[in-house]
Amino acid sequence: MWTTDSTVVADTLKASGAQDTGWIMHHVLDARELDFTPFGIIHLPEIHLFGLDISITKHVVFMWIAVLLLVLAFIAARKSYRKSLIPRGVANMLEVLIVFVRDEIAKPTIGHGFEKFLPYLLTIFFFILTCNFLGLVPYGSTATSNISVTATLATISFLVIQIGGIMKNGFFGYFKGLIPHGIPMWLLPIMFVVELLGLFTKPFALAIRLFANMTAGHIVIMALLGLIIILRTYFVVPVSIAFALFIFLLEILVALIQAYIFTMLSSLFIGMAYHQEH
Repeated sequence: MWTTDSTVVADTLKASGAQDTGWIMHHVLDARELDFTPFGIIHLPEIHLFGLDISITKHVVFMWIAVLLLVLAFIAARKSYRKSLIPRGVANMLEVLIVFVRDEIAKPTIGHGFEKFLPYLLTIFFFILTCNFLGLVPYGSTATSNISVTATLATISFLVIQIGGIMKNGFFGYFKGLIPHGIPMWLLPIMFVVELLGLFTKPFALAIRLFANMTAGHIVIMALLGLIIILRTYFVVPVSIAFALFIFLLEILVALIQAYIFTMLSSLFIGMAYHQEH
């Protein structure tokens, strides 16, 4: 009985093309085209400069869209404040998020001098949040599910952390402060290497966490919907759609949480570097 059932399942999977997961990855990975099926496909230009491939891709386009939306939103907020000191509409929503980042993230984690880093923290928070939400709209794409994008954001955070620590403690004072006080002399070389590696593991964790969380949700949604095609039965339709809808609603929460976590951890690392324990 087991042999017969397994053979039938294998034949069904093979017949339905389930062994080829390319259609799932097509919706997750970057591409050099914008797929608006069944309306059409827009092919993006390929650009090569000095032997480097700097072609415009789908994720690049949606990063540009995110920047454009943010610029328009803040311009609208500025005009709203000129008319009235009481924020309304977009201005009200933006003020709530700005106050949240300032009072709940930057101020508690950095402490004195947080104002210097607040513009950067607000920038990454709004950029990541907008990119995350663009991946939830029809025909949208999540730029933050690209490891190159998250690695770049983490690298910028890494530079801000180091520059902040050096500005406050001096170049030699900052790196000297990485070594805990009171440890034996023979442990100093080992501790220095460990702490130096720790500087690079922090941005690595930032990049992988954001990339993995924004990619996983989309794969799960596509896999659930793919069960309808794979199993070829109407009985699985309501179950697949219900679970996919649940994951989609969960993705809205994940989009908010991941923007918060990336900003909060960046702020925390800045605070640790800026106010070293002596």
